[in-house]
Amino acid sequence: MRQEKLEYLQKKYESRLNPAKDAALDMAPGGAMPKGPGHGRRGGRGNMPGGKPKNVRITVGRLLSYIAHEKWKLGVVFFCVIGGTIANLAGSYMLRPVINGLTSGDGNIAFLLKGILTMAAIYLIGVAAQYLQQRIMIEVSQNAIMKLRKDLFHKLQKLPVRYYDTNNHGDVMSRFTNDVDAVGEMLNNTVVQLISGAINIIGTFSLMVYTNVWLTLITILMVPVMLKAVGLVGSRSRKYYRAQQAAIGTLNGYIEETVTGQKVVKVFTHEEEAKEEFEYLNGDLRKKQIKAQFFGGIMGPVMGNLGQVSYSLTACIGGILCVLRGFDLGGLTVFVNYSRQFSRPLNEVAMQVNTIFSALAGAERVFAVMDAEPEKEDAKQAVCIMENKDQEKSFYAIPKDSYLTGMDGFMEDVQGQDEKFYYKEVKGAVTLKNVTFGYNPDKTILKNISLYAKPGQKIAFVGSTGAGKTTITNLINRFYDIDEGSITVDNIPVTDLERDSLRKNVAMVLQDTHLFTGSVRENIRYGRLDATDEEVEAAARMASAHSFIMRLEHGYDTMLEGDGANLSQGQRQLINIARAAISKAPVLILDEATSSVDTRTEKHIEKGMDRLMATRTTLVIAHRLSTVRNANAIMVLENGEIIERGDHDDLLSQKGRYYELYTGLSELD
Repeated sequence: MRQEKLEYLQKKYESRLNPAKDAALDMAPGGAMPKGPGHGRRGGRGNMPGGKPKNVRITVGRLLSYIAHEKWKLGVVFFCVIGGTIANLAGSYMLRPVINGLTSGDGNIAFLLKGILTMAAIYLIGVAAQYLQQRIMIEVSQNAIMKLRKDLFHKLQKLPVRYYDTNNHGDVMSRFTNDVDAVGEMLNNTVVQLISGAINIIGTFSLMVYTNVWLTLITILMVPVMLKAVGLVGSRSRKYYRAQQAAIGTLNGYIEETVTGQKVVKVFTHEEEAKEEFEYLNGDLRKKQIKAQFFGGIMGPVMGNLGQVSYSLTACIGGILCVLRGFDLGGLTVFVNYSRQFSRPLNEVAMQVNTIFSALAGAERVFAVMDAEPEKEDAKQAVCIMENKDQEKSFYAIPKDSYLTGMDGFMEDVQGQDEKFYYKEVKGAVTLKNVTFGYNPDKTILKNISLYAKPGQKIAFVGSTGAGKTTITNLINRFYDIDEGSITVDNIPVTDLERDSLRKNVAMVLQDTHLFTGSVRENIRYGRLDATDEEVEAAARMASAHSFIMRLEHGYDTMLEGDGANLSQGQRQLINIARAAISKAPVLILDEATSSVDTRTEKHIEKGMDRLMATRTTLVIAHRLSTVRNANAIMVLENGEIIERGDHDDLLSQKGRYYELYTGLSELD
């Protein structure tokens, strides 16, 4: 029975534990990442960059653009790399005249001291060059990484909501962590090591030829053997290392899921099943770690032993040449030292190639986000909204050469003008006319929706899950653009309003609250950053949040962490309402704001929302129909269409879908 269970688990996690499949998914078009334990989580390291980049030339070119402005620093680094490498090679070569002088009997203490001091001076130059090179390169690379992160974060602010709805959040986060870290590691060390290794190989080979051609040929014959060993061991090491990383990601992800859902595990008494799955995943990780660590660990001994073979062979033949052909002892000492050094840069270069490919693959993933389609730019003559603090009102600034000025009745409510703009007061009237929309071209969500909300009115949307209620609010905010029809605010199409201005004048209270790390005061002020402390407290009082905030340990200065984990769901929602209140936006959207709280807390929230809605145009989405009885109009949606509309009493008298939902004859799906 246990074996059958393990076979089931193996099949269940097969795709997650197969690095080849993971790599294929990782590099899939569109950057889509497989979902499940270990993927899209920082802790699991399930998104380690791997494989080869698709276009090396373009990726390298874009990376170089981040360090191109520091050319003089790169020139100094390159000069230091050459200087340090030459110094190390020259220091080693200085052994030849010292040893030859001592063995020939011409040397004395002064001669030896002079040789040692010369070598020390040369090595000090090498140390200084290496320190300078490392110091400058770290600064260059970290500046580049800082700019790369900045560009990536700035691009994320420009991406549409659609991008976040269709991409795993953990995968987006992995761009900032695993991928950027891999690029940073390459810029910090790998590039310099490659240059240094290449110069080392050329310099060592040249000095070996200069010292003794025949011994050089013998050393060269060992190079293919070493490279073959590096290839064989390295390929297996990489294979098992990737498998190990995939297994680590899956195990960590499973632990995270189990810990997060511990209440569910206990409710359904799945502790034993959880332990069995953990044991299987833990055992699988152990097997892969043993193989990965074994092949990773034997690389050094294999190369070391091959180096010793080469060293011994060179020393033996060199000794024979000293006896039979008069080869100098100093030359032999220097040569065997170079022959031992010769394999090290070869090994380093071979190992760094995989690191570079991995980093470039990570860079491609970063650039894929940067190349994602941003939100459409504002219209050329977009209308902005300006705040007049003296009048405590906001006004539309409409360019005089805009087509809007030619519309019928435009001049009727113009409040003022100057050389460039007409000014009209923001009131918050919302109109949808024949709106049709689908998230995908092959599926229409909203079909020919028409409605209006006059300033100060409360319009409610009810209907089954998937009927299109939340979609309407997403369109008003221009999180998505409609396919057909028009949406206007105060008779101005939302497509002709600057996005920032539009969204500053549409406040939202969502079912899923999100609080940021910081104080309660800072979270409320997030709705309007220039709000004073008095305005923050006034907003909290309006939202019925002031009393519970004052009972917190530090009141408004209480720090919130973990999305407000130290508050109840109702308290988080009240802070969310206070945030909307302080924004002074004329349009308010409430998306099931009370669906996840108890009845007592709901009354507090409703009090806060009633104060909030008193002077604003409000669009309400609610599952609890008791919360929308006082709405000016209720829209009943089914399958993306409005099938009934009217106030509470009108809809009850119709005895249609709303009547069935309100009386319990039918239920919301």
